[in-house]
Amino acid sequence: MHHAPSKLVEQERSLHFDMRDTRTDSPPMLWLHRSTHCIPVLSSVRGRSVGKGRGGICPSRQNGNRTDWSAALLMFAIVFSAATALAAADRADRYLAEPDSWFRSLQGRQVLENVLSFQTPLGSWPKNIDNTSAAFKGDPSTLKGTFDNSATTSELQLLARAHSVAPDARIRTAFIKGLDHILAAQYPHGGWPQRFPPGDGYARHITFNDDTMVRLMNLLRDVSNTDDKALVDDRRRELASQAFDRGVDGILRCQIIVGGTPTAWCAQHDENDFRPRPARTYELASLSGSESVGITRLLMSIDKPSPDIMRAVEGAMAWFESAKLRGLKVEYRDDPRAPRGKDKVVVEDPSAGPLWARFYDIETNQPIFVDRDGIPKKHLSDIGYERRNGYGWLGTSPQSLLETDYPRWRKQWANNN
Repeated sequence: MHHAPSKLVEQERSLHFDMRDTRTDSPPMLWLHRSTHCIPVLSSVRGRSVGKGRGGICPSRQNGNRTDWSAALLMFAIVFSAATALAAADRADRYLAEPDSWFRSLQGRQVLENVLSFQTPLGSWPKNIDNTSAAFKGDPSTLKGTFDNSATTSELQLLARAHSVAPDARIRTAFIKGLDHILAAQYPHGGWPQRFPPGDGYARHITFNDDTMVRLMNLLRDVSNTDDKALVDDRRRELASQAFDRGVDGILRCQIIVGGTPTAWCAQHDENDFRPRPARTYELASLSGSESVGITRLLMSIDKPSPDIMRAVEGAMAWFESAKLRGLKVEYRDDPRAPRGKDKVVVEDPSAGPLWARFYDIETNQPIFVDRDGIPKKHLSDIGYERRNGYGWLGTSPQSLLETDYPRWRKQWANNN
């Protein structure tokens, strides 16, 4: 069955966590960005306190652990340098909104040439580098492609947009090479690794982290629905449709069942038995308050959802409701001891809207905060300065699902089953 996008996807106004604040005028912090749905660039795409029960995120314990500030300063300098480099990276998808004339211009053609030069021999693109300002002059075999951090999907979107304006054989060849790479990377059960070939590390797991699999699936759905046969042939459109459907099946298999009830998803799942799996030392196997948003929204975008999809969405929405953190807000406060003079704190605020944690313990449904030592803590203040300020531990992205998208989805499909 082909899972076409419903009208809901056209009306979405979503907010997501961003785990990589790269601004240089403020410390890394929780902030919001637009939906991770692929912009349909393929031609003629169709459709388109501190609550006692919450584990006590105690705002009064912000200075509870003593920090070696000299070590923290060094670590922060490393992290900040990496963030600054990422901020300079000119992602390909930033040009999607340019007018058709730009793609025909000298500047537009040069940007496209630069992007093409960074494609790996396998068909993917590397992440977190500027691949638009200048062409790659090195050995292509040294490029390390990935699907992480919007790599590969953003470049393919740009190429599709360019081809729709001015068909070009080299652009089509690169697009097809990238598309075939994505299709080849999918596991038979429907999931995708973080990169392909996946290797032996955590990149081999089914990767929802930073909406990796959601981005891939949205791109494939756009491919399957396009009328631009000059870019994508009928066979590949059908393969993309089948891959999307397998992806949905993989998502349903990964949903974490607790006490017989479907809840949310982990940021990554085992590629063989679908159980939640850890990634970096501070990313434990857990219920994700971030990635589960993009996954749920993808399921809600499917036209005429099956009973299994309906159950998955209902279970996820009930979990989001249960995971709300009330009466809290995140602030950056002046701290002369901090490397940049500020520190992230959680404070009580009865008037604040709900928050959701980045990670929840699967057994207790309590928020967890983890430093690089891999030990889960109950309070944000319990982890060191570098991870406390360099990662998005709390956010608001499920709120729009609960308050806007879910009621609309329920109204549309209440009588579907």
